[in-house]
Amino acid sequence: MDIERVRSRFIKHFDGKTGNIYFSPGRINLIGEHTDYNGGFVFPGAVDKGIMAEVRPNGLNTVIAYSIDLKDKVEFKVDDPNGPKATWSRYIYGIVQEMRKLGVDVKGFNTAFSGDVPLGAGMSSSAALESCFAFALNDLFGDNKVSKWDLALAGQATEHKYIGVNCGIMDQFASVFGKKGKLMRLDCRSREFEYYPFDPQGYKLVLVNSKVKHELKGSPYNDRRQSCENVVAALGKHFPDKKFETLRDADWDELEAVKPEVSAEDYTRAHFVLGEKDRVLAVCDALNAGDYETVGKKMYETHYGLSKEYEVSCEELDFLNDVAKEDGVTGSRIMGGGFGGCTINLVKDDVYDNFIADVKKKFNEKYGHEPEIIPVVISDGSHKVC
Repeated sequence: MDIERVRSRFIKHFDGKTGNIYFSPGRINLIGEHTDYNGGFVFPGAVDKGIMAEVRPNGLNTVIAYSIDLKDKVEFKVDDPNGPKATWSRYIYGIVQEMRKLGVDVKGFNTAFSGDVPLGAGMSSSAALESCFAFALNDLFGDNKVSKWDLALAGQATEHKYIGVNCGIMDQFASVFGKKGKLMRLDCRSREFEYYPFDPQGYKLVLVNSKVKHELKGSPYNDRRQSCENVVAALGKHFPDKKFETLRDADWDELEAVKPEVSAEDYTRAHFVLGEKDRVLAVCDALNAGDYETVGKKMYETHYGLSKEYEVSCEELDFLNDVAKEDGVTGSRIMGGGFGGCTINLVKDDVYDNFIADVKKKFNEKYGHEPEIIPVVISDGSHKVC
């Protein structure tokens, strides 16, 4: 991220004085997909791409925000009950309101910000934006008294209340808590988390963005969530002495016991979730042992499950996964909700150049455009730059 670019625009659009510069990252999720609403684990890490903002109190009761990338400026009062209309500015407005609820005496400020999180790549640019301003306001007006967890929750509340997106907590959590060279296993039920070493010497981590997103009729995410809930209900009836809150509480024998009592589709969806629960734990052990070959194997297993059992893949993502396998890539899978977007790939240095050239050529030949290549490095979470 270019500090000078942000600073020069801040100086140009405001009074020539400089402020503090803050950065919050986007994120990847190595493994643990569609597990959050099933009470399971996710395995995110912050990356070296995100949102950078320069912020300076202006002595007013007004926020004046300039989006460098959109070339758009918005003003709103700190205590405005309705807030601005532009979607990008509502993220900042929402954070201002949520930080005030946490007891931070937010005053007016000037800000200019820019991002290098690729849009549509599933790397959570909105969470990076929320986390950046939550961290900045806590630093400037709150004496850093608001906890990291509350900063993340303020971002989630902003999505829910001011944007209308009913998201989970993983994206904001990863943006706030990220550490260089560490992935985080987050328990989506208890919010407990642990750091795991991720320093794959001899490997690179790269996203391959198909740049396609399929419009689907109906509500595919809700359908899959309903399947999971159907199986949980069947488990509760079959085992009345045991409490099942989510599929997290079920084991393989219990799932097999209710197989005759649920639809084939619901069973298959639940089968994926239980398998993904086991894969996340296997990856924890592999990372502690520095065993990146096992990490890669589990990534391929996750892709197969997402494609064939959970059915959230698409032709283009399966094609990218197949090319990775053919080219000797250690691990590859869909990253995100599915139906388009990216694969995440763990690639040995000695096959990296060939894989990148090959996947661009073959995808272009088949689909008429090259995929976007996004190398990522696991990096620190929200912080003050200068």
